[in-house]
Amino acid sequence: MEARSRRHPASRAESTRRTSPRAVVLGLAVLALAACESDGERVEAVAFPTGPSGRLEIEYPLDETLFPPEIVAPTLVWRDETEGVEAWQVLIRLDPSEAPLRFESAAPRFRPSEADWQEIKRRSVARDAEIAVVGVGADREPRSSGMARIRTSTDPVGDSIFYREVPLPFIDAVQDPSRIRWRFGSIDSEARPPIVLEDLPVCGNCHSFAGDGSVLGLDVDYGNDKGAYAILPVSRDMVLDDERIITWSDYEREDGETTFGLLSQVSPDGRYVVSTVKDRAVFVATPEIAFSQLFFPIKGILVVYDTQTGTYASLPGADDPDYVQSNPTWSPDGEWIVFARTKAYRKPSIEASTSVLLDEKDVPEFVDGREPFRYDLYRVPWNGGRGGEARPIAGASQNGRSNYFAEFSPDGKWIVFCQADSYMLLMPDSELFIVPAEGGEARRLRANTKLMNSWHSFDSNGRWLVFSSKANTPYTQLFLTHIDEQGESTPPVLLERFTAEDRAANIPEFVPLEASAIAKIDERFLDAYSFLRAGMANERTGNYPGAVRAYERGLAVEPENVELLNALGFSWFQQGESARAVEAFEKALAVDPGHAKAHNNMALAAIDLGELELAEAHYRESLAIEPQPAILNDLGFVLERQGMPEEAAEQYRAALALAPDSASANYNYAAYLTRQGELALAERHFRAALARESSSAAQTGLGVVLRQTGRMEEAVATLRAAVESDPGNAAAYDQLGTTLVQMGKLPGAAETYRALVHARPSPAAHRELANVLDRLGQTEEAQRERGTAEALERADVGRPMP
Repeated sequence: MEARSRRHPASRAESTRRTSPRAVVLGLAVLALAACESDGERVEAVAFPTGPSGRLEIEYPLDETLFPPEIVAPTLVWRDETEGVEAWQVLIRLDPSEAPLRFESAAPRFRPSEADWQEIKRRSVARDAEIAVVGVGADREPRSSGMARIRTSTDPVGDSIFYREVPLPFIDAVQDPSRIRWRFGSIDSEARPPIVLEDLPVCGNCHSFAGDGSVLGLDVDYGNDKGAYAILPVSRDMVLDDERIITWSDYEREDGETTFGLLSQVSPDGRYVVSTVKDRAVFVATPEIAFSQLFFPIKGILVVYDTQTGTYASLPGADDPDYVQSNPTWSPDGEWIVFARTKAYRKPSIEASTSVLLDEKDVPEFVDGREPFRYDLYRVPWNGGRGGEARPIAGASQNGRSNYFAEFSPDGKWIVFCQADSYMLLMPDSELFIVPAEGGEARRLRANTKLMNSWHSFDSNGRWLVFSSKANTPYTQLFLTHIDEQGESTPPVLLERFTAEDRAANIPEFVPLEASAIAKIDERFLDAYSFLRAGMANERTGNYPGAVRAYERGLAVEPENVELLNALGFSWFQQGESARAVEAFEKALAVDPGHAKAHNNMALAAIDLGELELAEAHYRESLAIEPQPAILNDLGFVLERQGMPEEAAEQYRAALALAPDSASANYNYAAYLTRQGELALAERHFRAALARESSSAAQTGLGVVLRQTGRMEEAVATLRAAVESDPGNAAAYDQLGTTLVQMGKLPGAAETYRALVHARPSPAAHRELANVLDRLGQTEEAQRERGTAEALERADVGRPMP
């Protein structure tokens, strides 16, 4: 593996025939004239403007933008709201004593040819290249103008960039991680950097490299372990297999605390990896394209893995469980670790949870109330792993802002970090600041765009910083800025060849290697369980077709995996494909006849197909394996459907003996008792069901019991609550209407039945409304309702049998 030279690369312009500015102007004039011969117009060259005019603004490049010497030609973009402008002339002046290069454009953008761009770069090292865009009208007279100056740096980038592409919104990536991909390439190529890793059915997250690019670390899901992490030597063809994977869960595994291992980073010498473990984070995925997730850690300590000894150890000074200590970064000499820190967030309702990720139900105060949560940057000495006292970095702490994602310059002189009002990842207001590594005045980088600036990395020369922004599009793009010895930056340079139209580019990492140094990363660690977890992730978001694809890929690896077969059947069932679900459950049970969940799921599919005896048989098989109150309740339901109420009641009682608070068992038993006339006992069980879980069906049942026991007002209130809980509950409307009729409240009954026929029209509902209308003396309307009932019945009779 050959390291990439940091010297200025030879300019391709030196081996290409150059065209003089005068020749370029003449050639373009001939082309312009030829293009206009058909309408008899001659294009008149406009003069280089002395300043801006009209309502034209050059949006890219900005004034005083500095370009790397090896970068390919940019696309100039402008906005012109000047009335009467029909076309534009682009003028590029390389020397005030010479005629400018001149180009014509019918659209508000222009990209010079490679030959022209090489000439522009060659001649804009010592002095500015002045760009002018002039809007012209139909008469070819100037209407508007905008100007910008650019230069070419003598500092090459020299490194290649490794980055990730993610579909948006982020929930799409959660549902189908195989759509995430990684690219590796350099800025001197017209082609988009090639894909080096793709089609992982499990999630891959943050990555980092050793200082010389010899080691890659990558967060991956592996088996049943969210704490898995891959560490592999870099080569042209890399293999991601079992031998390359560790797990942060091995750190003090005996305490049973779940770990993800968030925001890890490889040490400069490649020997160590530091990560946030014993962690917990807020993670909320939303359907919005631009900012489709809220993510920030609220708990965690720093732990270091030693690749030579295979051991884990917490880092003293950054391992206090009363704080969250996260997104660590190493100094270039490996002597310091800088990290984001704040008080850990605790509340009783989440302390009992074993989940690492909290959603909007767990922490509405952050999602709905937007309660602030802010970090300070601290640094702690490495000291051979012994750590030391962590101290805040002046300028990046205690400033009423959230400070995070620190990145050292290669000489160790500067730290560039993100700052936002609150939280961490993907903040719209996040901006890049630079501060002396030992602390001091923090300065906002000039390179910041108007929307989200984050995920930054220095090249090995220390003169170029790559970062991500959403300034131009919701699909995050990559930008460069030049950092001089005083820490001053230049306006951003867009890496337009690095962004696909349907992906967000993020987590760019400069690597001091040739673009050909990494061609492919081949995964060989995925097993059937990996595909099972990928499918389950799709299930959790309701993406059952995606789940089916994942399960079928897993079954291609292990055709008789009973968990995959059972999960496949469940996903088919959720899509209404009960016959295909039965096929999958049959295969699962052929492999393992004692798989209780497959029996349960087979019973559900059988019920859907109307095969109640088959459902009963599988429920009984399941209960023989493992008595469960939910299955006893379900068996009772099936027995009732088969006309065996006493046998059903026996199952309900057995379920309640095991789970007295079961809402469904209490409801089903109460419904049975109501039919048997045991109203006092039925009321008790309906109320027990409602105490456990609010249910429109249980409210309806309780309302019926209250009416039958003469408590009419209470019945009406309960039935109205049932209707409000579920406006589509036809039984609740019907029972409420019946109750109001019995009370003699006919206008209220009529309104109830009108609501019913609007929500759930049926012949019976229209007839009940007609009967009430007759009693109110509204015979004409009553007759219309009976006519509607008859029409619905005729339509039903004419419908073909399924």
